[in-house]
Amino acid sequence: MSVLDKINALREKLPRAEQQLADYILANPDHIRDMPSQLLAKAVGISQASVVRFTQKLGYKGYPDFKFAINDSLHRQAPILSTDKLHGEISLDDTFSAMTQKLLASKINVLQKTHAINSQTHFEQAALWLRNAKRVLLCGKGGSALVAKDFSFKLQKLGIAALAETDTHVQLANIANYTLEDVLVVLSESGETPDSVKITEQAAANSVQIITITSYGNNSVAKLAGVNLYTVADEGSARLSSILARNAQELVIDTLFILLTQTCPQGRKKLAASNKAVDTFLARKR
Repeated sequence: MSVLDKINALREKLPRAEQQLADYILANPDHIRDMPSQLLAKAVGISQASVVRFTQKLGYKGYPDFKFAINDSLHRQAPILSTDKLHGEISLDDTFSAMTQKLLASKINVLQKTHAINSQTHFEQAALWLRNAKRVLLCGKGGSALVAKDFSFKLQKLGIAALAETDTHVQLANIANYTLEDVLVVLSESGETPDSVKITEQAAANSVQIITITSYGNNSVAKLAGVNLYTVADEGSARLSSILARNAQELVIDTLFILLTQTCPQGRKKLAASNKAVDTFLARKR
């Protein structure tokens, strides 16, 4: 994930002064690579220390590493055509061929960025918790609820007691009786959906192990979690539906599902049994 993509993803969650710094960098990336930190601080009207802290928040050791990343990002950046947008880079007057090519490219881009931003360690820790969980509750709203339901079905096939519930009252009733032996998985693009925040707070109060799948950056549910997995949707102001957000979430849950299947022999046996039961049922209907 490039430094400019990171800044775009984090911008809305930054303090006001850092938002101004982010806006300046996004508007003038070609200037930054040749600009000392003192000059950048003066241009934005903040302290030099604030600039350095900002670069460290993005995961860089300091300003020189940040400038190197800006330079690398500019080399990789493709030109963007200015036109009326319908969804992402798709415009109202695109031909069918152009529309499908842009949609495919945007999906590939989101999957690559989501893959790049997550660490193997976090995936392995999440898989360990899920494998050893007594019960798993998955919560999400809107499009995230569809992904949560899909993940619960995958976990059930591995023999994991997983429940995906969309009703907040039912979620609270369940999580109120969960303990350290149980796992809550929260899917929320923003990480700020009020119902999801409330469920996560209740889980944290009960010492439940919490896994979050949210957009990159600090948010209310991620702050309460033991394991954070991230998605990069890249969906700007033009958006018909949460198409790319769901694609990114599905990559995360599918990665966890395959990792669980690889690392759990007992789960593979139960998966085979699940598949056989369905195949037998379908064969009888023919």
